Amino acid sequence: MKAQLLAACAAIFLTACSGKGSNGGTPAPQFAAEVTRTSYGVAHIQAKDFAGVGYGLAYSFAEDNICMLADSFLTVRGERSRYFGPDAHATKPLNGEYGAALDFMDLRNEDSDFFFKGYLDIEKLRAGYAAGSSEIQQLLRGYAAGYNRYLREHGARLPEACRNAAWVKPISFDDVMLLIAEKALHATGEVFAAEIVAAARDVGGNVTLALQEGPVDAPPSGEPYVMPTQGAMASNALAIGREASSNGRGILLGNPHYPWTSTDRFYQLHVTVPGSYDAMGVSLGGLPLVVIGFNKDLAWTHTVTKAVHFTTFRLPRDGADPMRYVIDGVPQWLETRTAAIDVLQPDGSLLKKSKAFYFSKLGAVLAVPGSPQGQGGLLVLGDPNRNNTRLMEQWLAIGRASSVQDLQKQLGRLVGLPWVNTVAADRNGGAFYADASVVPHQGADQFSGDCLLLATLLMFDGARSSCAWGHDDDGTPDGIFGGANAPSMLRADYVANSNDGYWVTNARQLLVGPTPLGYSPLYGPVGVAQHLRTRSGFIGIEDMLAQRGHVGQEDLQALMFANRVLAAELVLPELVPACMASTDDLLLQACTALATWDRKAELDSRGAVLFREFWNSAAKLPAIWSQAFDATDPLHSPRGVAPAAIPAMLAALKDAAVRLRQLGVPFDGRLADFQVEPRNGQRFPIHGAIGDIDGSYNSIHMAGELGTSGYERVTWGTSYIHLVSFDEDGPQARGLLVYGQSTDPRSAHYADQLPLYAEKRLPLLPFTAAAIAADPARRVRQLRE
Repeated sequence: MKAQLLAACAAIFLTACSGKGSNGGTPAPQFAAEVTRTSYGVAHIQAKDFAGVGYGLAYSFAEDNICMLADSFLTVRGERSRYFGPDAHATKPLNGEYGAALDFMDLRNEDSDFFFKGYLDIEKLRAGYAAGSSEIQQLLRGYAAGYNRYLREHGARLPEACRNAAWVKPISFDDVMLLIAEKALHATGEVFAAEIVAAARDVGGNVTLALQEGPVDAPPSGEPYVMPTQGAMASNALAIGREASSNGRGILLGNPHYPWTSTDRFYQLHVTVPGSYDAMGVSLGGLPLVVIGFNKDLAWTHTVTKAVHFTTFRLPRDGADPMRYVIDGVPQWLETRTAAIDVLQPDGSLLKKSKAFYFSKLGAVLAVPGSPQGQGGLLVLGDPNRNNTRLMEQWLAIGRASSVQDLQKQLGRLVGLPWVNTVAADRNGGAFYADASVVPHQGADQFSGDCLLLATLLMFDGARSSCAWGHDDDGTPDGIFGGANAPSMLRADYVANSNDGYWVTNARQLLVGPTPLGYSPLYGPVGVAQHLRTRSGFIGIEDMLAQRGHVGQEDLQALMFANRVLAAELVLPELVPACMASTDDLLLQACTALATWDRKAELDSRGAVLFREFWNSAAKLPAIWSQAFDATDPLHSPRGVAPAAIPAMLAALKDAAVRLRQLGVPFDGRLADFQVEPRNGQRFPIHGAIGDIDGSYNSIHMAGELGTSGYERVTWGTSYIHLVSFDEDGPQARGLLVYGQSTDPRSAHYADQLPLYAEKRLPLLPFTAAAIAADPARRVRQLRE
């Protein structure tokens, strides 16, 4: 074998095998990438291997977002208390640059540090990646090297938000694993982070005591426990197939609605390993690969799924030992993980603190106020995304998929996506939807029997192994559903999702699942009313198809930016006449403004602010619709204003009018003057309305309430947009990262795409070598180490 390897080396290049370069003396670089920047700072990384990809990608991302990325590593390493003290919370937007606060958890630094150190298991993460592909291992290794090179070269002149900060420091392979692992927890562990930390016991130097006494009991509570919800993120996705496409090929609209300031910002990139991988789109929060994008054959996007990605279990305690619980009558020992953190003191010194975290074979022990599991029981969190190391493998496989059928196969093979649906279109005219996310294997039969003890907490009976998660016999990891038992749909006309359940994926074929019980209830309900944003999108595409039978890329762009406010279309035809009959002068003025408003959230729309302030209250009124929800017509029901609701709605309108008058905001003020994103002293106008509550497909969520200057600063909403169609030459893509590539106010790419959004202009995305070479802003740099 040794002789064969030597012969193979000689047959290729002796210098390559010996580690020498072509000059015979200089070692070959361990990491090498060509980084090309095109218009708006889009980063194109090309390398001969994935170590080079990670190297070039991390360096590029750090150029644009070093402070945000360093803050992310600070969080996942559990070191916030060391530098910012125990009581502060994650970094708020600083100097207009970035914010590190997560939508999914809001903890004191000390609790955040304990959560990440106690809940993430670095040994299991290492084992998971070691068992995975060498390409992903190379990717993560290169990423750490690229980040560290950037710090070596630029550490003395970082942006203001982290200049001279001791917490900006080199990273390791482990740190990159932790960064990825954190993203997987958004809909599971991070939702219950406070309850996980609450169950951990202070060690205080006495580990024996922690082992003797077991988890901390939850405090009593007179209020019923309200299960936390996952953070506020949404998206639109629409895939057009050959029967509805103007050229018979697929078209995809991807429109994720993610945070603008947190560490879950998108980043535009194009990754190429010649002969192996070539995909363009965006990464998420510094992840080292394209997560939403396209290749030469396929375009895909994701939406946050309606599915629930965890369950809880009640385990009976062994009365003889607080460290034991019982399954099938057999005592089991709790495992412990001791986490130690350094906490900054007022005098500048560091105090070391330790906590013991407790884990059963079914999950981490929780301390929930009021102890809904009852006396003598443990409540544990079943989290299939804890230590999920398949994420990057899954996105690598997606980026290589050659058709929607191949995509479906790859999703079913790995089942690595933690909390998103997938919607895709291909050059052959296929359109595809799947919730191939990580969902606990609890079938519908488990919900109808006596295994489910408390539905509001998804608490199952952990004392019986028959109530535990099951498995599929198709190679899917134990405890989660495989692709054959998850919702999916292949169509030749279209599929769509706007964060409601899988039930309405195509208005012409409702998806209900296999008989007799359907899919697991964990995937979400069927036969329920859809949010107005979902209805708006489906109505829009169905109207277009009814008018002309097919659509093109420009039609989907028009749908994306139509800015119609469906709630206004449903309510104003009956509300305005009733309002105009009023004798109240202020109410009449408000009604007049709404009567002349175009019922859209365009920059020039006059009346949109008044309607928003009215509808945010009126939508919460009881029994406002005259026609109830009809499961056979989910796009058009409920609808019509109930006559009995009109007085209360008029009162809500008057309240809104009084509020605007007090703030000095005219009833017919232009939206452009009152909905803005401030950057570097400039106010960029933002079109679009809220989304789910008012039916705007283009969703924008502003920070805080209406003030004298209007709504200022977008917190989340339309962030990345891409429209991808195909012709005989391959993908024809346009896209926009609304908030820009960089969080550094000094950067040319801090606000350069905001004017494009205001103009509804989607630039071409240069994918081919010729298009990249022709880009007027093209800059090339070779990175080697």
